[in-house]
Amino acid sequence: MPTPLDATSIRRAPKVLLHDHLDGGLRPQTIVELAAETGYRNLPSDDAEKLGQWFRDASDSGSLERYLETFQHTVGVMQTEAAMHRVAKEAVEDLAADGVVYAEIRWAPEQHLDAGVPLEAGVEAILAGFADGERAAAEAGHRIKVGGLATAMRHAARSSEIAELAVRYRDRGIAGFDIAGAEAGFPPTRHLDAFEYCRRENFHFTIHAGEAFGLPSIWEAIQWCGADRLGHGVRIVDDIAPDGTLGRLAQYVRDKRIPLEMCPSSNIQTGAAASIAEHPIGLLRRLSFRVTVNTDNRLMSGTSMTREMTLLAEAFGYSWSDLQWFTINAMKSAFLPFDERLDIINTQIKPGYARLQA
Repeated sequence: MPTPLDATSIRRAPKVLLHDHLDGGLRPQTIVELAAETGYRNLPSDDAEKLGQWFRDASDSGSLERYLETFQHTVGVMQTEAAMHRVAKEAVEDLAADGVVYAEIRWAPEQHLDAGVPLEAGVEAILAGFADGERAAAEAGHRIKVGGLATAMRHAARSSEIAELAVRYRDRGIAGFDIAGAEAGFPPTRHLDAFEYCRRENFHFTIHAGEAFGLPSIWEAIQWCGADRLGHGVRIVDDIAPDGTLGRLAQYVRDKRIPLEMCPSSNIQTGAAASIAEHPIGLLRRLSFRVTVNTDNRLMSGTSMTREMTLLAEAFGYSWSDLQWFTINAMKSAFLPFDERLDIINTQIKPGYARLQA
């Protein structure tokens, strides 16, 4: 008989995570300790449990802009090499303990310069943290591989610099490039030079698009900027009629198998979806878009990959084969060489789900 599909068994399933923000996944206790070590004095609470609840409550505003304000505290304690290394290492350990076998973790190097740490030193501290986290996870019996996504802030003007930084570290742990931040008023085409540079260098990139802003953001990200994947992309449903007929853009996205990095709990918090049961992921899965499941910000949403998949299984009646479909979609879409993607699918994902369905 197949293993019952619940949170306990889903935690054992191999999972792939493509959209996870490093500064959105800190342990509350780590924030408290780093604040004491670095002299950061603006925390809403010095009690880890109360602080974790504050982050979740403050993120439930229904506004992307308000949601993003919570990051001033996590970024505020990540201004030293030691702090960045610790946060990166713990993130990998936490994901591995949750059954994640491959993850791409993103952060904005330009936001970690307040204490005078050079861009390169900050990147190296985080990549070293990822590597140490992989080793610690292996010692604990969990196999995980992590790639970094260097992110530029869309309201700033350093995207070309960050893209060049990402390419310099492409063989040392950086898997790709991204832009993030408030969409309204900051279209992806403002950073066209950075994307063109990545394409000239045969380098992968994803773009936050179609979360707080609609179809024009998605169209620009794909057709002007050439994004390999869409961060969120939930508003693609605006181009799908009630009877399921696809508009030109939706048809293109599906036909080209452009991956959608969906983050259900986060999308509810920012107002991009009303509830899990009403999240566009249900429709997009039925229509066979290249949908993937992600956490976005584990701290702010109080979530994990296990929780996201459990919520979807409960809301849509998904089976193990559905969860495997999401997982293989994500692995196919990873910014990792083809042979490495195939190896993880064949040696970890398929055998892992086969055991659960036996």
